This record gives sequence, C-alpha cells and structure tokens, in this order.
Amino acid sequence: MSIISSSSSSAHRLLPHLRFLSSSATSFPDLDTLSISQAKFKLRSHSNPDKALAIFSSISDRLSDPISTRYILDLVVRRLAEAHRFSDIENLIESHKSHPKFTQEPFFATLIHAYGRARMADRAIQTFRDMDGLSTPRSVISFNALLTACYKAQQFNQVAELFSEITKNYEIAPDTTSYGILIKSRCESGQTESAISLLNEMEEKGIEITTFAYTHILDSLYKKGKVEDAEKLWNEMREKGCSPDVAAYNVKIMHAALHQKPKEVLKFIDEMVSEGLKPDTISYNFLITCYCKNGQMDEAKKVYMGLQEKGCKPNVATFRTLVHFLCENGDFDMGLEVFNASKKRRKAPKNKVSDLGNMANLIRGLVKTSKSEEAKALLEYVKERFPESFMNGWKKVEMELGFTDEGKGSTQVAA
Repeated sequence: MSIISSSSSSAHRLLPHLRFLSSSATSFPDLDTLSISQAKFKLRSHSNPDKALAIFSSISDRLSDPISTRYILDLVVRRLAEAHRFSDIENLIESHKSHPKFTQEPFFATLIHAYGRARMADRAIQTFRDMDGLSTPRSVISFNALLTACYKAQQFNQVAELFSEITKNYEIAPDTTSYGILIKSRCESGQTESAISLLNEMEEKGIEITTFAYTHILDSLYKKGKVEDAEKLWNEMREKGCSPDVAAYNVKIMHAALHQKPKEVLKFIDEMVSEGLKPDTISYNFLITCYCKNGQMDEAKKVYMGLQEKGCKPNVATFRTLVHFLCENGDFDMGLEVFNASKKRRKAPKNKVSDLGNMANLIRGLVKTSKSEEAKALLEYVKERFPESFMNGWKKVEMELGFTDEGKGSTQVAA
C-alpha cells in the first residue's frame, strides 16, 4: 500500500490552541517587543514549553525567511517534545498550513521538518500529502524535507520506501542531498553494502557524489569494526576527487579515540592541519575523551583549557564528557567548575538521561566533600532548567541526600 496515499486527511480543531497562543502571549508580557535574535536566545536558554509557544506566537508574523523559521520552529517543537506535548505540536503546525506565507514551498517544508524533530513521521507524511489540497508546489525541496523528517524520526526503512515511491509517482528527480539522506538511513539501519551500491547508482545517473556521502559510509564501516574496508573507501574517495573534510577526519578520529591511544588521535589531528584543515571542537572532544578513557585527566584538562587559543569553543558534548570523567575520578571541585562554565556559556548538558546521572553524581560528590550549599544550589538550578520529565529523578536525589523534610536523616546513609 502506498505510504503517501494510504491514510485519509483529518480535520483538526485548532481554536483551543489559537486561544492558548493568545492568552500565553499576555502571560509573558516581556515578549511583546522581542526581536528575532532575542527570541532565538530565549528559546535556546529556557525549557519552559508554554514560554516557547508564547515566543513563537509573538514573532511568527515577522519571520521573513524559511531558514530562520525552520530554526525557531524546531526549537519550539523540541521544547514541547521534551514535555511530551505532542498534541500541542500537531495543533501548532496544523494551524500554520493555511497561512499565506506557508503556502510557499520553502516555508511549508519547515512544517514537515518540524514533525520530524518531534519524531512524528506519520504527520510529516500527511503534511507532504496535504500539499495537493493547499495548491503548494511540490519539488525536491519538500521531498528532501520529508526524507529528513523520517530520518530524524529514526524511521530509516521508511526513508527508503518513500524515496522509491515518490521518485516513481511524482515528477521529482532526487538530487545529491536526497541520496545523502538515503545513504545515511541505509547506514543507520545497518545496510552498509546497500549504501555503497548507491554511490554506483549516483555515478551512473551523473549525480555529484560529495564527501558527505562517503563520510557516513566510513562511519558505518568503522562502527562495524571493518577498518580495512573503511581505509579502502577512504582511498577511493580521494581517487574520485573528493578531498576529506573536517567531518570525514572526525570519523577517523572518533574510531581512534574509542579504540586506540591518544597518540593516534594526535596523529590524525596533525594530518588534518598538514592538509590545510582546521580541527574543530568535535576533533578536540574526541581527544579529550581518549585522554580521559586512558586515565590522563591532566592532559584532558589541558586540551579543554586550550580550546579558545585554538579558535574553538567548548560545546555541550565537551562539558558532558568532562563532568562525567571528573566525577568518576573524584574531582568534584573541577567538575563543578566545568559545569559552571557550561552554565555561563548556556551549554549545560540537560537533554539526555545520562546528564541526570552525571549531575546526580556531581551533587552527591559535593555533599561528600562537605559542600552541601553548593550541592543544593546546583540541584535547584538543574530542577529549573532540565526537562519536566526529569523531575522525578531530582526528587529522588533530594530525598536521598536529605534536602527535603521527608528525606532528613538520609544524608548520613547517602554519604
């Protein structure tokens, strides 16, 4: 049965949602004069889903290009998804389908992307299908948006099915980006050989093969432990005129960081530099990870402290890795220092279950080292900033450490 034509369109009751947007805007009066850049900053900084909706409501009419629209809508949807408010996501996206601006394909594609961000692949497909009734032109732009949405929703086999069906039933010719998404999906579903065969198909059709496509296959081969095959593909990539870029080198560096010693990681970083490439934060994150895994914490700290002079800025992964290994090694003072730096840069790790574990370990460590006040302040911070779904976890930590009336007396047990 056709994925595109199988389900019937459904009516959506949007009035309650539109009323909510109206009331939420008045609930946050500081948003009335918000600029686009300020809105992006606030959305990156806060996890409150109601405020995210109110921010979008206050600026949506002023969004004039699809790139900014996609970026901001993705942030709003992410906040709602973290709170498991999927009906609000659907209402928000559906309410914009009939907006004059969104009848333009580049803007409409942002709605398809947004459903992918929420891992609502079925709604992304329905939205692609709705383009017929809305008289929105359909081209490779919306096609690639749909493939991307299904990839983000981790529906990797569905990407392949849609690729085959849409290219057959619509006058849409896949481009380099389309094949890149299909190759990524094949790799994610473990079909590396199939991904390699797509390179031959692209060559036969005269579609440009970029380093991007090779990089994902290399990553898949390394993760499967097929190092020799990866090296052969690396050489083939060079022979085909695709020069390795930073992302491609980072795949090699990642494998070295996980399976070899720091000197191998450093060798690849030096090789990058000799080829005129500038190692990025991801490159150095893998070096930090390798040092930490090999018990060379002082060297890891040096790399972290030297990032700025190398023209790099620590990201969420940098802070996540360091806090984890510092706590594992009992260096809770440095762990707190690193986490405070992540707060200052608004890069505090807060979206993975492992982040809850890392923060809980740091808080416990501070209590053990007689820094209960710092531990309480940190706990209050993460309770406010982390997604609502983590709240039960924080309550358990509070009880365990005796930070609540019910938990008093358990601090000694925890210690």
